[in-house]
Amino acid sequence: MAKRIIVWTPTAINQRREILKYWTKRNGSPRYAQKLVKLTTFRLKIILKHTEADKKTVYPETRTSALGHFSILYKITDTELIVTSFWDNRQDPDKLDKIIRPRLDLDDDD
Repeated sequence: MAKRIIVWTPTAINQRREILKYWTKRNGSPRYAQKLVKLTTFRLKIILKHTEADKKTVYPETRTSALGHFSILYKITDTELIVTSFWDNRQDPDKLDKIIRPRLDLDDDD
């Protein structure tokens, strides 16, 4: 099998960027944000090795990997690990649903 590449959706990129900006501003230092980036990178490497290990979600073909207060939602194809969301678990889960559901409806039309 070919090596999978990691692809971040625009939604996931924006979520991660906002989380990192928040923690950098809140702490007055980028140290925690840098630690979170390293943890995320490490977790994605684990996911690449064990694609079926994480919990399935209610969203089609989507799994979630817990990372402390955060979750990485992702899909796996033969060639890609697609990060669909980078979520702060302390937020209202209905907010995540409102972000993901409309994208699912668009995917059904393809």
